[in-house]
Amino acid sequence: MLGLYRERYADFTVKHFHEQLVKRHNYKLGYTVTKVHLQRSGLVRRAKTRSAHRKKRPRRPMLGMLLHQDASRHVWLAGQQHDLVVTLDDATSAIYSAFLVEEEGTSSSFRALREVVARHGLFCALYTDRGSHYFQTPKAGEKVSKSQLTQVGRALKQLGIEHIAAYSPQARGRSERAFRTLQDRLPKELKLAGIKSVAQANLWLAESYIPAYNASFAIAAEQEGSAFLKDGSAAWAEILCVQDERVVGNDNTVKWNGLCLQLPASRLRPHFVKATVCVHEYPDGRLGVFLGPHRLADYDSAGNIVTDLEQAA
Repeated sequence: MLGLYRERYADFTVKHFHEQLVKRHNYKLGYTVTKVHLQRSGLVRRAKTRSAHRKKRPRRPMLGMLLHQDASRHVWLAGQQHDLVVTLDDATSAIYSAFLVEEEGTSSSFRALREVVARHGLFCALYTDRGSHYFQTPKAGEKVSKSQLTQVGRALKQLGIEHIAAYSPQARGRSERAFRTLQDRLPKELKLAGIKSVAQANLWLAESYIPAYNASFAIAAEQEGSAFLKDGSAAWAEILCVQDERVVGNDNTVKWNGLCLQLPASRLRPHFVKATVCVHEYPDGRLGVFLGPHRLADYDSAGNIVTDLEQAA
């Protein structure tokens, strides 16, 4: 055990090291005796007595009442910095969504929210920092605007989800503590698992790490039941995305972020020149063009038509 610690796990906490011994090395001794021997051998120092700290904010009593979403930039994969976007429940600290991206923003926020809502349903409130993709702040350092909404703010309002802005790091205590644990443990476990790419990491996070993390760190909610609400119409799928209006050009195309989206023939009208349409951009880069409630066509991230819905109807 001492040899393994010296050779492979010297930067692990005792608790994390003991978990890996049990998981990977068929280890039978308990945590306490392991810690004692590590301390006696001089490999681990005894922890200092912690000073008193301020009282934590009470948790919401039920699942789905309040979720936290935040991101942390860190060297999660060897030699590579990425943002880890995490969405967790205030009642239990259980992580519902976690993935690596090059940089957090509107798209990553929508991706996380879609993962949560698809699996668990709509929730009551979301707590975030005041990043520009979450809120518009007319004057730096002052209150966020309640009337000028970002794409994320607009979507949450449409879904009836309260959006709460944090005004200090301490206010985001749940997610801050989760990130301290993740920054200590996750890079080491990614290395042990031999994972080197973002795609591999995100698949492993969803299938293996998040369930194991929740089993170890999530607590029981104060009250039974859930405040999550399933959306039978799945309207959230068309709300949790970037939306903006465009005027159709004389060539019956829509310009969108450097792309030229050709509108197909439709039974609604001979052409859509000068009509105002709404473009939906989904987190995976796909696009949809709507005229009122009518979905005119879907496009891939390169602007090629994928589905001509009006013709198929």
